This record gives sequence, structure tokens and C-alpha cells, in this order.
Amino acid sequence: MTRVLVLEGHPAKDTFCGALAAEYANHAQKGGNEVRVRHLADLDFDADFGVSSFKDAKPLEPDLEALWQDILWCEHFVLTHPLWWGGLPGRLKGLFDRILLPGMSFQYVKGKPLPEKLLKGRTAQVLVTSDTPGWYFTWIYGAGAKKQTEKQILDFCGLKPKGYHMFSPIRGSSDEAKRKMLARAAGLGRKVA
Repeated sequence: MTRVLVLEGHPAKDTFCGALAAEYANHAQKGGNEVRVRHLADLDFDADFGVSSFKDAKPLEPDLEALWQDILWCEHFVLTHPLWWGGLPGRLKGLFDRILLPGMSFQYVKGKPLPEKLLKGRTAQVLVTSDTPGWYFTWIYGAGAKKQTEKQILDFCGLKPKGYHMFSPIRGSSDEAKRKMLARAAGLGRKVA
């Protein structure tokens, strides 16, 4: 059994991202894993870090504190989100700005160029919806959001990336294509180990 946290990172409710997150979570749970799901749209917090120094960071709101406790609890972190302007939605990026703080998720070490990763021992997967075809995202755009999410957010804090999965294109896709995408998310949930 694995403790799984699914963060559905779309800033709106009732989205295809939410459906993917639900399929993943349901099938991970059916596989005997303990699963918690959080929805960005339900969290009440100020997404603006708003200060120039980590030492001046505002305290976490209750919803962020609860999410932080879920991150500490989990062994496997799953993020679903839409690709907006080649990256994370602003509110989701703001959540990471606010919650992934030194002393909590990473720690600067004097004399070392890179910080200590404080969330080691956990894995992560990312499920991304996009109107951009996956091949275009990778070969033409250079997969910048993938690099940022996997290397500069997740791995930076110690969450070992175990897959970045594109679900695209969403716009104009048939009901059958969407059913296949949902089945793919369910399959990923069944494979949690």
C-alpha cells in the first residue's frame, strides 16, 4: 500500500483535469492504496508570495497548512493541471511559491550551490491537459513546463519524478478520445507502487 496525494491543480471546478484526477485516484484506491485528493479550486489562500525574502514569508493559511501536512504524509504525489501559456496556471504556481519553503521542502546549506532536498523518499507523477499536441509541446516548444515542473519544483525538493503525461489535444477532441484519456489516467492510477 502506498500513501498517494493527488493535487488537482486546475483553478476552476468541474474540468477535464478534475476528471483525470478522479480516475487516477479512484483506481489507485481500488488497488489498495490510501489516497487523498485536494482541489486547487477549493483552497482558500493568497497566491501572491508578496515579499522579497523567504524570512518574511507570511504564515500559511489553514488550507495550505492542511495541504502541507498531506505532502508530508504522502509517499507518492500526483499533480494534474492544464497547460496555460506554456506553463502552470498562475494560482497553481502561486501555491508552490507559498508552500515550498526553505526549512520545509528544501534547505540551503552554507558553502554548497544546491540546497538539501527535504522531501526525499517520495515519488511524483504529473498529468497535464493541453490543447497543444504532445509532439509540438516537446519538439517545437522544448517542453519548458515539463523541465520546470520536474526539475525545478519536484526534484528540487526531493520528489523523484516518475512520469510526465500529456493528455492532448483537449480542444476539439471527441468523446471517444476523452474516454481513452480517462482510461489512460485510470491505468496510471492502477500502477501506483
